[in-house]
Amino acid sequence: MTPHEFWQEIHPPDSFDVDGPHSTFYPAVFGDGRQLQLPIRPLADGQHALASLIINQASFAVVEALAKELARKLESFDVDVVVGLPTLGLTLASEVARHLGHSRYVPLGTSRKFWYLDDLSVPMSSITTQQPKRLYIDPRMLPLVQGKRVALVDDVISSGASIIAGLSLLSASGIEPVVIGAAMLQSDRWRESLSAVSAKWPDRVRGVFATPLLKHAGDGWLA
Repeated sequence: MTPHEFWQEIHPPDSFDVDGPHSTFYPAVFGDGRQLQLPIRPLADGQHALASLIINQASFAVVEALAKELARKLESFDVDVVVGLPTLGLTLASEVARHLGHSRYVPLGTSRKFWYLDDLSVPMSSITTQQPKRLYIDPRMLPLVQGKRVALVDDVISSGASIIAGLSLLSASGIEPVVIGAAMLQSDRWRESLSAVSAKWPDRVRGVFATPLLKHAGDGWLA
């Protein structure tokens, strides 16, 4: 597959061998068995790799399927409002809110508007960028989330750094999400990070699918 062909189609169950070895893509599996081809990104050590999802490059059909499935997994938490993490998490969060029957969602941001408050911001890092930034919530949006059952949504949870920043920012406003949602849970590294914040958080995480840390094996990659 060429790069622009990834994330464009969801395939029927058992279309691809999950066990591997895998060469260019890893088949992520939905709860109902459907599969999505994700490109494999080798890590710096050359011995490990991760499956990648860039949701704003996905087809509308794939975004719709991911949002619908995540909304289904969040329904039992009786969510009042969805809060989305920038940047790519906003694409998913808005669609999840729509599937939950909400008329809007609350986006967090990394661009400081002049009316934002410094004490309603926290440092934010990401596995995909080394550029330091801060995470903000628009103070005008606080009435939408305070005292409400909140779902914090990102596109991918990998190291857990973005989710922890979101939790910290919401906590500064007296808000504790009832659930954390993502399209992809990328390896298990995030579990330790979230546990270090509080043992309750890993159990509140829901994802459409999980992908493993891949190890180099001959000409391919194995889970």
